[in-house]
Amino acid sequence: MYSDVKLFIDGGWCDGTSGRSEPIMNPATGQPLARLAHADRVDLDRALAAADAGFKAWRKVSAFERYKVLRKAADLMRSRADEIARAMTLEQGKPLAEARAEALSAGDLIDWFAEEGRRAYGRVIPARAEGVSQIVTREPVGPVAAFTPWNFPINQAVRKVSAALAAGCSVILKGPEETPASCAALIQAYADAGVPAGVVNLVFGVPAEISEYLIPHPIIRKITFTGSTPVGKQLAALAGLHMKRVTMELGGHAPAIVFEDADVDAAARILAGSKFRNAGQVCVSPTRFLVHEALHARFVERFVEEARAIKVGSGLDPEVRMGPLANPRRVQAMQRLVDDAVAGGAVIATGGRRIGTEGNFFEPTVLTNLSRNARILHEEPFGPVAPILPFSGFDEVVAEANRLPFGLAAYAFTRSAKTSQAIGASIESGMLTINHLGLALPEVPFGGIKDSGYGSEGGTEALEAYLNTKFISQIGI
Repeated sequence: MYSDVKLFIDGGWCDGTSGRSEPIMNPATGQPLARLAHADRVDLDRALAAADAGFKAWRKVSAFERYKVLRKAADLMRSRADEIARAMTLEQGKPLAEARAEALSAGDLIDWFAEEGRRAYGRVIPARAEGVSQIVTREPVGPVAAFTPWNFPINQAVRKVSAALAAGCSVILKGPEETPASCAALIQAYADAGVPAGVVNLVFGVPAEISEYLIPHPIIRKITFTGSTPVGKQLAALAGLHMKRVTMELGGHAPAIVFEDADVDAAARILAGSKFRNAGQVCVSPTRFLVHEALHARFVERFVEEARAIKVGSGLDPEVRMGPLANPRRVQAMQRLVDDAVAGGAVIATGGRRIGTEGNFFEPTVLTNLSRNARILHEEPFGPVAPILPFSGFDEVVAEANRLPFGLAAYAFTRSAKTSQAIGASIESGMLTINHLGLALPEVPFGGIKDSGYGSEGGTEALEAYLNTKFISQIGI
């Protein structure tokens, strides 16, 4: 069910020229699953040449024909969802139901971008002088270098690759080394659907070596990255030196605000489900719970009930709702954050410890009575630890929500239309969802502000980053 993962260059799967490889680990057992091929510069040069040639051919394919190829890839992802989900659970740890949903949602995302690619309209601008024609056209920006993370190995890659292909660009995808097989399955679907050789390529290896070589290379015209803020800043700076267009979807530390008039039971249930999805390893996960003091005790009680009801274990068990963390580093990071908070006076309402000695399991954890200096209130936890703090007034909670340099996602719960409007206008965030979970659909924008990056990977805005605008003015002779 799980085999070695290779590179995909110029329409074929291959080992790296140097023969280098690394083990792919199962986070539920700590045991190796298979091996992953590494690309060196010879392989990257092959991928660059393939992407260059592929772009020159693919850009000439009509938007309607590209649309048909992408729609076929979407159908293939849906038909293979069960097989892909099992590979994703083995390598990433998330429950099978979550993995299958991610594979199926890839079909929806591909469909969306396929349709948007057919509608990348230009326009005619009325001229000031008789006989002058003023036309705006849209053209693909060129070969793209895309860098994607391990937490959603298909979801993040499919957004970038599908937008690029729909616009007429070619792609070199640097996939996640920790979760490569499900990402490779996505690339196989594009290839089987008829994307020509060279138009989409997949490489793995040492991330810094690959990014430092691809980003400055003259063939690459567009960079798109999802990952941590520190790495994103480095890559954006490197891209800026070479005037490369960039989309950055970086870290977050999302405030979840529960106002005095909120339905506390619904808020606790919805937020707990969102918090512990994928073991909290989600860039838009709610991570700072700010609850009005009148509801604080009741919210904590209900949230703790939800956390304690979560069965943790191997994602292959259909009854498990939370799998392991991706690697031992995440377990250690969670323990450090909990220990730091407790040292500052925090109370562990539930959880707080590693589970067992095999695999990377950590208890769903709730912290209260935190010092405002606790590290978890300043650093993105990226794991199943939820700090809950009380607040008393609107201005106070807005100041706390906006205090950090992050601005990716935010959550709010209130029955008041006035409060909804006010919080929508006040929160410094690229995305805000009120009284429900409404983020990350194919048709809506997906991106952040401040240190959480710039650009969108969803909605009509996503295609813009892969298109150049050209103005043509002419007069008849």
